Amino acid sequence: MIRAVFSSLAFVLLAALPLRAEVDIQEVTSPGGIHAWLVESHEVPFVSLEIRFQGGASLDAPGKRGAINLMTGLLEEGAGEMDARAFARERDALAASYRFDVGADSLAVSAQMLTENRDEAVGLLRQALVAPRFDEEAIERVRAQVISGIRSDATDPNAIAGETFDRMVFGDHPYATAISGTEDSVNALTRDDLIAARDRVIARDRLFVAAAGDISAEDLGKLLDTLLGDLPETGAPMPGPAPLNLEGGVTVVPFDTPQSVATFGQRGLDRDDPDFFAAFVMNQILGGGGFGARLMEEVRVKRGLTYGVYSYLMPMDHAALIMGGVASGNDKIAEAVEVIRAEWARMAEAGATQEELDKVKTYLTGAYPLRFDGNAPIARILVGMQMEGLTPDYVKTRNDRIRAVTLDDVRRLAAELLDPAHLQFVVVGQPQGLRTTN
Repeated sequence: MIRAVFSSLAFVLLAALPLRAEVDIQEVTSPGGIHAWLVESHEVPFVSLEIRFQGGASLDAPGKRGAINLMTGLLEEGAGEMDARAFARERDALAASYRFDVGADSLAVSAQMLTENRDEAVGLLRQALVAPRFDEEAIERVRAQVISGIRSDATDPNAIAGETFDRMVFGDHPYATAISGTEDSVNALTRDDLIAARDRVIARDRLFVAAAGDISAEDLGKLLDTLLGDLPETGAPMPGPAPLNLEGGVTVVPFDTPQSVATFGQRGLDRDDPDFFAAFVMNQILGGGGFGARLMEEVRVKRGLTYGVYSYLMPMDHAALIMGGVASGNDKIAEAVEVIRAEWARMAEAGATQEELDKVKTYLTGAYPLRFDGNAPIARILVGMQMEGLTPDYVKTRNDRIRAVTLDDVRRLAAELLDPAHLQFVVVGQPQGLRTTN
């Protein structure tokens, strides 16, 4: 639904950026008081800019679910005096790229631009943020795309499992419903609803910015005021904490398919919890490390029950979970669920081995520098760090924090956190022999 247009020249420049062994982060404050982080690099005349507005789709007004998602899809569909086609022509003529996307906790704006066209590209992006047109023709076209996606999700077992899990776990919190809304809620949205949705989320009091590439701190400060200085000061209040209704057990959603899909999860840790790194390392051993993880070894390699199984930490702004997923034949999913629950319990009872811990530390510390492989990834990492409340020195201390996790840390954390009795499964399909609690 939301397009990202890359010119061939811009793509080549982005791909050609060298891997950086050192990342020197500057903290920049514009004359107008807008804060940003910058990694300055003048090897290629190209700049990547990442903007986040905290709150995202969770700020939908009551009864207007899907408004922020639909509004986000329209930000590049005309602005100021330009309709959608004129905006696209101008963007392409500048060899600029803009991407607008929204999630449960943030609205993201990603931009890449050539140095020689930077002022014009920033001006065009500013128009999209402060003066989107929301033309009726564009609204109906993007609305149709959103509804098509909603209908597609209604026949996708993975989407059904995720949405069912969210409804069960999050009660009446915005997390409980899909950010795209329902057919009825999206069809009911008006142009005025979209203007109100923009004002709820695109505001300076929830703004995070990062840049990487061919720009100085002084020039970035000027750019920030030009691009973002005219935004409203405040948006809608953030929602409160989400409930976590995790009683454990298995819920089955009947669906005519030869393969069942399962989503599972339990309570997790906030990103700022002192034990977060121990949890991160523990999960890598349990289910986050691909073929090196226990779940993959036990469920796929030893028993051939699936092509893939995984777990991951999901610390959101208003709730924290440990989540996972697996797909298996209808005649095998019951065994897969039992093996996952057994591995959850085994990790809780005995923790990890020293060999497992050493292997995971080597992988995690070795892979981390590879993330900084160009201006766009660097800018994304920097803005994510800001939103997580990290400091600029995190890129230098992160691997030391991984190395500092001990075997006792992992064993203690696993015993305290992992809770097989409250591990909730949602299975979509026609599972055979699976004991349910619904």
